[in-house]
Amino acid sequence: MKITRRLLLAAAAFSAALGTASIARAEDDLLFIDTKDGRITIKLRPDIAPKHVERIKRLAKEHFYDGITFHRVIDGFMAQGGDPDGTGMGSSRYPDLKAEFSDLPFKRGTVAMARQPGDKDSANSQFFICFADAPQLNGKYTIWGEVVSGMDVVDKIKKGDKANNGAVDSPDKMLKVRAAGDAS
Repeated sequence: MKITRRLLLAAAAFSAALGTASIARAEDDLLFIDTKDGRITIKLRPDIAPKHVERIKRLAKEHFYDGITFHRVIDGFMAQGGDPDGTGMGSSRYPDLKAEFSDLPFKRGTVAMARQPGDKDSANSQFFICFADAPQLNGKYTIWGEVVSGMDVVDKIKKGDKANNGAVDSPDKMLKVRAAGDAS
């Protein structure tokens, strides 16, 4: 009987520890983008796109995104950033990533990697946030997160010229981008 009680107590302690670890992991899977209009908080999804989340966290830790613009912003569709050149052609120094497509639908607040047209394995550092549902993108781009607070801030990102594929004159910037737990 004592062995059974000890096993039950040990199992309860182990379960409690796992619960705490799950909560800690969930808190670690946040990304914060500070803009002139406030903070955007993104829940990272390593469960569906582990390599892409790892890349985003690495670039955030290196302060890669600090000061980078949202260079392509199409009202009613999406805001794209992550290009150090601001042209839509730039990327980080790391190799491109293989696609990690999922069955999740593109909806308002979805965050996914941008890539070159026709090359599903060309995602690198550029990403976009959807202003609205975008079912035409389902299964074609890697989703790595979703906005959990600050969509009002996303909505304030300066929009570009639709006739010019969303190119923005004097675009808004990501002032600071950090993953949870990164105090730098």
